[in-house]
Amino acid sequence: MQKIIKFTLLSVAISMSIVVYSQQKIKKGLVFGAIPAISFDSDLGFQYGAVVNLYHYGDGSRFPKYNHSLYMEWSRYSKGTGINRIMYDSERLIPNVRTTVDMTYMTDQLMDFYGFNGYQTYYDDAWSKSTRHFYRNEQKMFRVKADFQGSFGETKFGWVAGYTFYNFAIDTVNINKLGLNPVAGGTLFQRYLDNKLIRDNEANGGSLNYLKLGFKYDSRDQRASPSKGIWTEAVIQTAPGLVNEFAHTKFALIHRQYFKLAKDMSLAYRIDYQTTIGKSHVPFYAQPLLITSFLTGATNQGLGGKSTLRGILRNRIIGDAVGFGNFEFRYKFVRFELLKQNFYVGTNIFFDSGMIINPIDIEENRRSQNLLELTTTEKNNLYLTNYESGKFHSAAGIGLKIGWNENFIISADYGKAFNKQDGNSGMYIGLNYLF
Repeated sequence: MQKIIKFTLLSVAISMSIVVYSQQKIKKGLVFGAIPAISFDSDLGFQYGAVVNLYHYGDGSRFPKYNHSLYMEWSRYSKGTGINRIMYDSERLIPNVRTTVDMTYMTDQLMDFYGFNGYQTYYDDAWSKSTRHFYRNEQKMFRVKADFQGSFGETKFGWVAGYTFYNFAIDTVNINKLGLNPVAGGTLFQRYLDNKLIRDNEANGGSLNYLKLGFKYDSRDQRASPSKGIWTEAVIQTAPGLVNEFAHTKFALIHRQYFKLAKDMSLAYRIDYQTTIGKSHVPFYAQPLLITSFLTGATNQGLGGKSTLRGILRNRIIGDAVGFGNFEFRYKFVRFELLKQNFYVGTNIFFDSGMIINPIDIEENRRSQNLLELTTTEKNNLYLTNYESGKFHSAAGIGLKIGWNENFIISADYGKAFNKQDGNSGMYIGLNYLF
């Protein structure tokens, strides 16, 4: 199937590239991009639905920068995920402040759950294929996110602030609804619950109220597809105890840099480090959440999958502190005009890698209840091995990009994992560059 998809995308690119090239025209006023939400993600399956992105460019003097953007998505995936999302982004709503507001309700009948600490939890590929819900649970997520960014005078330095509300509803897989057979001994998530590796008061999910504050440096020449510049953020995100059952604080340092090699040819990389500050307990459903000031997709959680490590299983690497990097060569090999719209077709070759820097204490909850340490038999039943530090989870691949008026980008990436413990490969067809 992946070969068919890649061949189809290549055919589209070749067909579009024969259109006569013309100079890019400046856009003014209201411009829209609308496509059926027909895509494919190895972790989620085939997607269907609708995506609409409205841009307002004003008098065109800032093009390709926009004054206002409104993104709307309603879509469903064949493996049981549903996305309902509205996002607004503007630098004109509040003068000199970038305002981004996102409201999303996302349902996932087969959310990936591979335990904690990456390779410490053994992944059985054959068992996963024969019993596809063993490494799964059910999750419903509602999120309201408001982010604000501003600059210090005329400099490239600025500040980041925001508030995010999450509500997670967690359960075991509804095998009756999906027509699946019970797993002897229960799914991996059920075994974690039965062995008290997850606290009872977080097992079914809960709500989180996050406050965020940080600093940034941004010298990018363009947001959707920068070819030069730096974008760095240092952010603290806290869930204060006054309004949260599990008070905790996270710190993230995210550095992105872009190098222009030639016209329409560039190198780009992103380094991301995130850690828990102090000894506070982070609920298991919050550990995959990655701090960001601007979402390029419906979610940004977990190492593995289309948002972080392409070609590696979604949410494969979950730890108390994590780090990862993405490295890309990008080339837009043709530009043209079609129906008075500006287009380009490009490619990207990438290498992604991440690791656990500080592991989750898997038996913390058992000790808090004065339970004995897990026996060897219990560990085997939980697919647990000894934790080893310094283990990288890596993948590499290639992508295709089709840009529409610079800011609306149809994307396809194919990644291949280096280690079978991280799965085999992944194909992701959606929107936007990864960073």
